[in-house]
This record gives sequence, C-alpha cells and structure tokens, in this order.
Amino acid sequence: MSLEAPPPGGSAAPFRDALNSRTILGGSVAFLFAVTGPLAIILSVTRSVGLPEDVTMGWIFGGYGVCGLASIVFSLLYKQPIGLAWTIPGAAILLSALDHLSFAEAVAAYLASGLLIAMLGVSGWIGWLTERTPVPVVMGMVAGVFLPIGLEVVTGFAVDPTLAGATVAGFVLCALIPRIARVVPPVLGALVAGAAAMTFSGQIPAVPAGTDWLVRPVVFAPDFTIRAMAELVLPLSISVLAVQNLQGFSVLRDAGHVPPANTLTTVCGFGSFVTGIVGSVPMCVAGPSNAIMVSMAAQPQRYAAGMVFGVLMLCFGLFAPITVVVASGLPITFIGVLGGLAMLPVLGSAFRSAFSGKLERGALIAFMVTVSGIELLNIGAPFWGLVFGYVTSRFLDRD
Repeated sequence: MSLEAPPPGGSAAPFRDALNSRTILGGSVAFLFAVTGPLAIILSVTRSVGLPEDVTMGWIFGGYGVCGLASIVFSLLYKQPIGLAWTIPGAAILLSALDHLSFAEAVAAYLASGLLIAMLGVSGWIGWLTERTPVPVVMGMVAGVFLPIGLEVVTGFAVDPTLAGATVAGFVLCALIPRIARVVPPVLGALVAGAAAMTFSGQIPAVPAGTDWLVRPVVFAPDFTIRAMAELVLPLSISVLAVQNLQGFSVLRDAGHVPPANTLTTVCGFGSFVTGIVGSVPMCVAGPSNAIMVSMAAQPQRYAAGMVFGVLMLCFGLFAPITVVVASGLPITFIGVLGGLAMLPVLGSAFRSAFSGKLERGALIAFMVTVSGIELLNIGAPFWGLVFGYVTSRFLDRD
C-alpha cells in the first residue's frame, strides 16, 4: 500500500513565523526531558551489565542523533511536531536480558524487531488499529503514563525545596500576570528561575578538560540466536507499537493533528536498522516529548518545535562525549519539576478525554493498571493497561 501523503501546507505557518519563542521553548523543554531521565536509563543499563564505553556512546548516537535527524525531516514534511526517539521500555527490558545474552544477540533482536515493525507499518495494519482503538481507553493509559511526570512538581520539593520552589515560582509569576505571560511563557519563566537557582547554588555541571567533542560510533555485528529472538523481539516490538507510538499518536490526535500512523510506524521499523547497528534500541514516536511540544504553541506553528527538538537531539548525539557529562550532571529535581510543569496542560487534556465520555470504566481500568507499574511476560504496564481497559469497555461500557 502507499504511505500517507503529507497534508497540504496551507494550514501551517511559514517557518519564519512558526519559529518563535514558544516553539523554541517547546522543542527545548521536550529535548531536556528526553536527555535527562531517559539518559539515566541508558547509563544505568550499560553500567549495570558492564558494557564498554563505545557501546554507550553508540547507543546515544543512534538513539539521539539518528532519531533527531528523522524528527527534523518528518516534522517539516508533515507540518506537525513529530518527535522520534528510542523506546524507554525497550531499554528497561535489556537490564534483565543482558545478564545472560550477549550484546551482539541484543543487536540482532533490534534488527528483527525493526523488520517486524516495518512490515506492520507497510501493511497498513497499524493505521487501521489506531483508528479503531477506543480513544478514552488510550487516553486513560496515556494519563497513567504521564501522571508520574506531573507528580515531579510535587515530589521535587522533598528532594531540593529551594530549587523546586524557585522553578515553580518562575512559572506562577508568569502565569499570574497576563502582561508577562503574553511575552514570557510560564514554562520559560520556570526555566530561567530554575537555572538562576542552580547557578547561585553551584549546581551547574562542568565539562572536564580533555573531553572529546565528537562521538565515534561503532558498527556492531549482530548474532542471531533463537533464545534472543524469543525473549526480546516481541517485547521490544510491543514497547514501540502499543506503548510509545500509541502514546505519541494519541497525544497528537488529541491536540488536533492527524499523525501518519502507517508512515511513522514504517519509519520506526526501518530506522531501527540504522539505530540498531550502532547499538541503540528501536526507534519510536516519543509520547512525553510530543506532549510537551503540543502544549507550548498554536497548532500551525508546532511543527517548528519538532524541528528544534530534532536539531538539539542531533547535536546531543553528535557531541555525546560532552553533552552526556552536562546532561547527567543537571539536578534531577530541576528537570523533573520543569517537565512536570510543561506536562500539566497535556495531563489535564488526557484526563478530560479519558473520563468525559461513555467509556469511563474502561478508561479507569487502563489508567489504574498503567499507574500500578505491573509487568507480565516481560511486557510493561502501559500495554496491559490498554488490554484490560479495552476488555473492560467491551463488557461493562457496552452502551
């Protein structure tokens, strides 16, 4: 089948008008979210199983640099904020798998997962399924995924009350005074206030002398084994298709966009071949990052936020030796509170979409299962939230 054609460009603002303070801020905050908490997962996995530094840098180059380039291309092509990244649940799966599988076996599973994902995208099955999945149930799952991010606004005060207080104060100040809010978005106020607090408290990370600038990616040879295929391919594919991508598609639809589900699924599949051979888990549509971008600007301008996000991700991957030091040194409280503040409008929209219609029971079960964090058959809670939420709606929300 033919993939979805880009929409007519008339509804999108010209790039010179779309690139403004709000879209730059949206792309930047989405980028900061993508390179802090998720980066910590990469470092945790590689250090826990003793992988060498070239694996870590290759993973970062593929997961950020390659995905950043794809984000630029498809945000511009489809005139909507399309942030592509690597699958976070897929990375978490490796933490238990690499204690008995070699990294070459994991790379082979990345490639096999990419092939499966691409085939499902080309077949059109993903677009068909996305259009028929009950929106309230999906948004219940999305609300469950985003709730912990929003709660960082509260929990940050327990870790570093001064930094959290300064960040929230900058947000509130801009939000309360309309004259300031028209010029300075509240999240930008939070960013500036938090950065000032970090500077005064000496929490700005420094780059050690002699650090290399550019990454030197290595191509890894795959080792196809039955045990790796059986253990990793299906969980990795589900983490992309039914967790990350479905989040991203739902966020974009809820914000008034029409994401090309089949095309993006195919791109994630074939893109996973490129990211996989340099050591990164499969590519996906980044739900939280897209949620941040759609909350920051008017719809005709949002695609510029996706391009800003992509440029920053590309630079982060190319200059990984330096950027990893800086990103991993930023206070987790600052990133958590800033990401939580940016997520508040999207979280509110997800709750409204989930619980204001006729599928409240299914949406509630999807939300509760997702928040529970259960893992069954090596597959995470968001997928099971969708499954149990859909089954609940079929039997209890039949009207």
